[in-house]
Amino acid sequence: MNLKQKIENKEVQIGVIGLGYVGLPLVLEFIDAGFHCIGFDIDEKKVDLLNARKSYIKHISGERIKKITESGSFEATTDFSRLSETDCIIVAVPTPLDKYRQPDLSYIVNTSETVSKYLRKGHLVVLESSTWPGTTEEVMRPILEKSGLAYGKDFYLAFSPEREDPNNPKFTTKTIPKVVGANDRYTRDCAVALYNAVIDQTVPVSSSQAAEATKLLENIFRSVNIALVNEMKMILDRMDINIWEVIEAASTKPFGFMPFYPGPGLGGHCIPIDPFYLTWKAKEYDMPTRFIELAGEINTQMPYWVVQKTIEALNEQGKSIKGAKILILGAAYKKDIDDMRESPTLKLIEILDSKGAKVDYNDPYIPVMPKVRKYRFEMISVELTPENLKQYDAIIISTDHTDYDYEDILEHTQLVIDTRNATRHVKNNREKIVKA
Repeated sequence: MNLKQKIENKEVQIGVIGLGYVGLPLVLEFIDAGFHCIGFDIDEKKVDLLNARKSYIKHISGERIKKITESGSFEATTDFSRLSETDCIIVAVPTPLDKYRQPDLSYIVNTSETVSKYLRKGHLVVLESSTWPGTTEEVMRPILEKSGLAYGKDFYLAFSPEREDPNNPKFTTKTIPKVVGANDRYTRDCAVALYNAVIDQTVPVSSSQAAEATKLLENIFRSVNIALVNEMKMILDRMDINIWEVIEAASTKPFGFMPFYPGPGLGGHCIPIDPFYLTWKAKEYDMPTRFIELAGEINTQMPYWVVQKTIEALNEQGKSIKGAKILILGAAYKKDIDDMRESPTLKLIEILDSKGAKVDYNDPYIPVMPKVRKYRFEMISVELTPENLKQYDAIIISTDHTDYDYEDILEHTQLVIDTRNATRHVKNNREKIVKA
């Protein structure tokens, strides 16, 4: 029986490398579909929590983790030698930028080196990490072939970009269409069969490069449009025109317009990062990416603009940013999740701290600020009591969690810098609000 038939008969064991916001939801779908899964991660805390039947992601319940572990169909491990027990390996590891905003493929490279040690004939490997077109073929394949096995003959390699949107009530891992690309037909057929078993709709494309480029286009599209409304926000602010009112009015047009919304900066793993992966690769072909780079420049400047608006608002009250007590609401990159990846709040804290402000934060989903790649803030979420709120010279709404009682917050604070239009429905104390 060939690999495609084994997949269709659910006679394969799945290995998922990287048990974060992409990998863990995939594991859940494969288990629900009747497959056996081994989850791999270098983070011992994650592995221990999963094996203790606990979740570390807000929108994934502990009950769901308990269900898959008790079923006997899933086990998490840090022992990568167990890759040899699997038939299909899905790689969902981070692809950040380095300090020079260049692609950092170290996670893909290191994972590929590990997979190569345990690769065997018949293995299907699928990369899901967002990256520049050509990574699967030019970086991953040569490393896997160090095993002595040949691509297309002994093992199969494909790319299928993740499309996760954590805590989105309308779309789940299962219902979001899945793009799948590979550089030979049989590999593509096997990869499509794998995802067909757990995803409602797969979208095959001709190559891994086309699939990689698809992911970048999706997020560059969003980055450019968010940059556009961020620039419009700054222009209209100077004109004393409400950008949110303008977007709402423009959205009534039934064709030719799609609403995007401004904010304090870009967050999440993909949108702040993916455009730079394409601009880096485009240099190899002597192609300028002025449009994409300009959007990146505008978006990365937004935290500085928010801080400047805060300084101006404090000045109006006869206060200086130096020594001012600032409370930032929200550490997650978007509302109602516990994901801090590339959150603009981190940059806001850094800038405010550099200007001498005394900064605290509150986030109902992130009680302690964890260490991230660039930042090492040792901070604990401040409780939102009337007494605490009165202590601050200004509050910056960076993430508009629905848990926040904005009426109450405005009642007990002196100044609110609203970057998300979160206070639009508040009726009282509106004189305290500054839109940023």
